Amino acid sequence: MRLRALLDTDALGLRLLGGEDELDRTVRGVMTTDLKDPSRYLSGGELVLTGLAWRHGAEDSEPFVRILAAAGVAALAAGEAELGDIPEDLVLACVRHRLPLFAVHESVAFATITEHVVRQVSGERAGDLAAVVDRHRRMMTSGPAGGGPDVVLDLLGTDLDLRAWVLSPTGRPIAGSKLAGAALPADVSAKLAAEHLAAARTGRRGPHRVLLGTTTYSLFPIRSSGRSAAASRDVRETVLSDWLLAVEADAGDWPAERLDLLQGVTQLIAVERDRRDAARTVRRRLAQEVLELVQTGAAPAEIAARLRVAAPVLLPGLGAAPHWQVVVARVEWDGGEVEGGPVAQSLLEEILVDPLTSGPEHSDRIAVAHTGEEAIALVPLPAVSAEHDGSDSGILADSLLESVRDPLSAGLNDDGRLTLGVSAAVHSAEGLRGALEEARHARRVAAARPGRVCAAGHQELASHVLLLPFVPDDVRRAFTARLLDPLRDYDRRHRAELIPTLEAFLDCDGSWTRCATRLHLHVNTLRYRVGRIEQLTGRDLSRLEDKLDFFLALRMS
Repeated sequence: MRLRALLDTDALGLRLLGGEDELDRTVRGVMTTDLKDPSRYLSGGELVLTGLAWRHGAEDSEPFVRILAAAGVAALAAGEAELGDIPEDLVLACVRHRLPLFAVHESVAFATITEHVVRQVSGERAGDLAAVVDRHRRMMTSGPAGGGPDVVLDLLGTDLDLRAWVLSPTGRPIAGSKLAGAALPADVSAKLAAEHLAAARTGRRGPHRVLLGTTTYSLFPIRSSGRSAAASRDVRETVLSDWLLAVEADAGDWPAERLDLLQGVTQLIAVERDRRDAARTVRRRLAQEVLELVQTGAAPAEIAARLRVAAPVLLPGLGAAPHWQVVVARVEWDGGEVEGGPVAQSLLEEILVDPLTSGPEHSDRIAVAHTGEEAIALVPLPAVSAEHDGSDSGILADSLLESVRDPLSAGLNDDGRLTLGVSAAVHSAEGLRGALEEARHARRVAAARPGRVCAAGHQELASHVLLLPFVPDDVRRAFTARLLDPLRDYDRRHRAELIPTLEAFLDCDGSWTRCATRLHLHVNTLRYRVGRIEQLTGRDLSRLEDKLDFFLALRMS
């Protein structure tokens, strides 16, 4: 705003005492001070308000005004409440240094002037920034990207003093303004992402306000126009893949103009998101071609040739064919009306990024295809040295799960489920089919576990117990019924506790003494119960085969 506008506002009660020729100066802020030397707090363009408490004599005016002029302040406004009339020595000092001087009537509070200036300056800055954002959007829509999300976030920082970050649905930092400084702590990012996903699932419109500790954040969804332009689309189709803009401020008090500006910023960032998604087309096609070859039983030489084509695209500059891992994901919603394959594909492209990295392009070395309700990722790994077999390198299911479980559980709410399976690293085309099957089996193991987000890795396929989830339900029910139903019926009629006795006996490896001690029974009582189990089922618990059958039946029941 201009100094001239201050005089035109009657409510401020300002009188001009000098500097008529300088009224077109721009005011960029306001500061109240009674320090003799406030220079360390001045950056230029301020309207300085003072009650003159720093002035003990006429000789104090000249150095005070000289300091203000050197700092480039726009004007000085002195209050009349302390001394009545403004001292002549202050007026003359301002004339010498060409510093406009206003008198503030004793009935006008400095807070009134401050509020007016801040409101006007913020409104003008928002207007200027809106124009910049609009120009930037046109540039990015018609040509190459203009620097990515960081550029527009820097505008928010420099023009509106807003600390802001772009986060993925798992809380991974994608961009941040320079004003924001260091990235948000990982736990804060994850909580913000979880709050955003939970709010999105309820259908509430953004921004969503979140209080963490003493800090308030406002969360703005960044919806890709290419994927969610139609308002009738089910939110579950995009909620697990949309980015969000987190602003360290309470948007509840913002005027409509500022809210509109932030919505424009999210649209601008969405342009970058759409461009990145378009760039993934090649990688998705590569993954789809390799997957089809693997699933149709193509010759290893043909698969290897396709991998050689894919490697330079996914790992440019390596010069050597990498090892590969396969990750399988499945998103399932209650009712089945939302197709899970595309959702899982977009989600895998996000969660396979190292959670400690930032930026929108780090997932561009991952190729993800989807078939039906399943998404399959081919993850290239740099070739390991000859003395390692690669079994401990690459993606680990536990780490993957830890980085995404809490935020995505909020997005899945109470009607969705994500299960992940991770293969071991393979070194050739011959191993890729086995890796795919391994990842699929691991995902089924994860699906047998409780929880909204579950993952399992190839290391967990070593135990026969983990193969039980793959037994068909009808086989499972028939097997357990034949062995356990006679015991359950007997327990209901006689309260004999045969089932708990059987579990304890097997857990003690058939040791009569240890089992009797655990159950607080006499050994003869234990022998009677085991005899009754054998009589009711026709099995012999001294035989390994029968022990194993009972063990599996209890596990599957």
